[in-house]
This record gives sequence, structure tokens and C-alpha cells, in this order.
Amino acid sequence: MLQRDRVIRTQIQQLADASLFAMSFWLAYQLRELPFFSTMLGLETIAPESFGQNVWLYFALVPAAPLVLESQGFYNRPVVGRLSAAFWPLLKGCFIVTIAMVLLVFVFRKSEFAPRGVMVLFGFISFVLVAAKEQLLALALRSRVAKSQYRRRIILAGTPAETARLRREILAHSGDGIEVAAEFNLAGAPVQELIDLLHKHSVSGVLVTARHAQLERVESVIQLCEVEGVEAWLVADFFATQISKASFDEMFGHPLLVFRSTPETSWQVIAKQLLDFFGALALIVFTSPLMLFVALLVKFSTPGPVFFRQQRSGVNGAPFEIFKFRTMTSNAEQLKHELAAMNEMSGPVFKVTNDPRVTPIGKWLRKWSLDELPQLFNVLKGEMSLVGPRPLPVDEVRRFSDLAHRRRLSVKPGLTCLWQIQGRNQISDFKEWVRLDLEYIDNWSIWLDLKILLLTPPAVLRGTGAK
Repeated sequence: MLQRDRVIRTQIQQLADASLFAMSFWLAYQLRELPFFSTMLGLETIAPESFGQNVWLYFALVPAAPLVLESQGFYNRPVVGRLSAAFWPLLKGCFIVTIAMVLLVFVFRKSEFAPRGVMVLFGFISFVLVAAKEQLLALALRSRVAKSQYRRRIILAGTPAETARLRREILAHSGDGIEVAAEFNLAGAPVQELIDLLHKHSVSGVLVTARHAQLERVESVIQLCEVEGVEAWLVADFFATQISKASFDEMFGHPLLVFRSTPETSWQVIAKQLLDFFGALALIVFTSPLMLFVALLVKFSTPGPVFFRQQRSGVNGAPFEIFKFRTMTSNAEQLKHELAAMNEMSGPVFKVTNDPRVTPIGKWLRKWSLDELPQLFNVLKGEMSLVGPRPLPVDEVRRFSDLAHRRRLSVKPGLTCLWQIQGRNQISDFKEWVRLDLEYIDNWSIWLDLKILLLTPPAVLRGTGAK
């Protein structure tokens, strides 16, 4: 199935699932009022107006439920597949949504309006309704009428080896509704043969795979499909890439094939930007008394400025000024050259355990990562993110010996990342540090950011976040 079709079908599925979760919540209240369920659960009957007092939960339930299912891989399945493949992701998703609802009610102290029996019924009903929807949808799509509308018959065009490989991949994803009607040898067969195949099999598309040496033949196939009114799908694997993912775009009316090794613009990226801004704003307000206390400690403990400022490399290497509470003596940069022989970190990064330049207050600030708090203002300004590779000084970036290390600059630097939660004190190999950063970039999702944010406070409390 084409990604465009998959996205549309997924969005329709998500809208239907959100509606079913909303219906399940309402049904839970209606069933809870029945004497049978009241007796079975051992709870008092709820007053009729209780549901109205909990309608506010819909504002969280309706948008969150399909997102939770997506995070569990519920939508990453063939449209026509076995129900067993959806069972476990659906069960986990319903459980997470139910627990989240219970926590919301608890946080806002409205437990008197949402007894536990209602939440238990809600989780059970939502699972049953969504599973029933999946089963009915699968039965409908397997019908003869649906197959004629849903399945796409295509012709494979390419060398025999390439078309054989594509045929195997399509058969492995038979539930996606694509059927190979015929094959066309792009290297040697005349174009008239493709015309005959188009007329004989009444296909909806031609899937073309070719190397760059065959682009002239590809052009003739596309032009023929254009005349016939048949879609032409070109497999853009004629350029060998190891990391980059190809996507199609358009600029000034010119079609573009974009090779991207970083997350593309999406709702998750927008969610990350909103999380950065509002998260940083909330943390600044929440920690402002602590930051004022730390600023006074730094000011009156040792001579020198309260804040340490330094040029760091941001996204794509663009320099920006980072803010930290000063943890070293005022002449720390001058003494750095004298300590170069004591550097414990391989590569361009400088690190010394028990650095003599660190002040007594600075050691305490570093142990609990309190010196990093002013960087929340860098996040608020859009120069940094809450989660991302740690920003390195500009001069250290200039000393990168491996150009591949610069890929860690392809996203905004952050306050915390995989390196921080896995114990940066124990990592002395710069290549391992970079590997963790690239692992974050290659596997990024908003859920990974939330996971890292949740794991960062325990890492700080254990002292593994200190440097």
C-alpha cells in the first residue's frame, strides 16, 4: 500500500477509534447504573448526573486514545490481517488509556464522580468495541465487493532480478491489498509489450524499479502511463544510501526527491516544539526560587560572575551562547591548557575527574546538575530542546576527526539525552557518546523524548547525571 493511502486509512481508523473510546466511557456509566453491575462490582449506584460532571475527561480521552494505540504499534499492521496481530497492542493501549484516566481523576480530585467500577467497565468496553470494529472491518474487506474496490492490480517493470525481488516483498505483505498482474522486462522488451499488458490486465498502476543507467527507458514508461491514464510508481532506490530516507516534495512546481536522515516535519515534531516551549516555561516558573538561591550561592561563595557563558554549536553547527551557573574559578579557560595532558575523554571533548578549577559550590551544583538550569532560557529562545544531544563548545566541534560525528548536529541540542540517563560519568569514549546521540536521532519519536524526560530525574538523583 502506498504511504499516502496508508496515512489516510490510519487517520480514518484513528477517528473511528476515538469515537469508540468516547462511546465506551458513556456506556460504562450507563451500565454502572444497572443493579446487576452494581451488585457484581460491590459498589453503590451512581447518581444520573455523575456522567455530566466527568464530561471534561473527553478533552483528554478523545485525542489521546488513538495516539496511545499508535505508540503501541496498533496501526502498523496490514489492513486485511489476522485479529490476533491486533490483540496485544490493543490490550496494552486500552490498559494505558484506562490508567491515564484514573490518574487524571485522581490528580484533579474528582474520584467521587468516577468510581473505580466505571473505569474498569470503560477499559473492558473500549477493548471489546475496538476489537469488534477490527473484526467487522476485516470481514468486510475480505468480501468480493470490497476486494474489487480495495485491491490494486499492478504491473512490475524492471529487470527480471529486480521484479522478482519486488514480487517477493509484495507477497510478504499480501494483506496490504496489492496484486501483481504481470511483469515487464524494462531492459530488453519493446514498449509495445507494456501497452498490450496494460490493455489486457486493466491495472491501476505500474511499479517501476531501475538503476540510474536505465532512466531513459523509465521516462518512456512514465510517458506511456501518462497517455494511458495509469499511475506510474517509481522505486527511488537507484542511489545507494545507508541512513537517509527518501520522500517526495515539490518546490516552485519542480518535483523533488528528498533524502533526509533526520525526522521530517510532522505532528510529532510540532508536539516536540510545544513541549519544549511550555515545558521550559513551566520549569522556569517552578524552579525560579531554586535558581535565585543558587545564584546567591555562586555570587557570594567565590569572586566572579554568576553565570558562565560560552559559544556552543547548535543545530547544523550554528553557534549560540549557552547559559550555566558558574561552577569554576573565573580563570578556568586560561587554566584549561595546563590541564590538557589530564584529559580523560577520547576525541575532541575535554573532561577531567576532580577538576581543580571546580569550586566547592560548583561540585555540589554539578552533582545534582543544578548548574544546567539556566539553559531552560536557551530552550525558551528556541536555541535548544529539552531532549537532544548535548551542545559542545565550538572549538571542540571544529576538531572532529570523523565527519560522520557532525550528524549529531543535525537536530537541536538538548538538556538531556540517552548519554545522560545511561551515566555519562562511566562513558569516556567519545565514539560511544556519539553512537548514543545518533541512536537517539535515528529512533526519535515524541514518546522517546517523554521516556528520557521521565528517566532523567532518577539519573540525576543517583548522581549518574553529573559530569
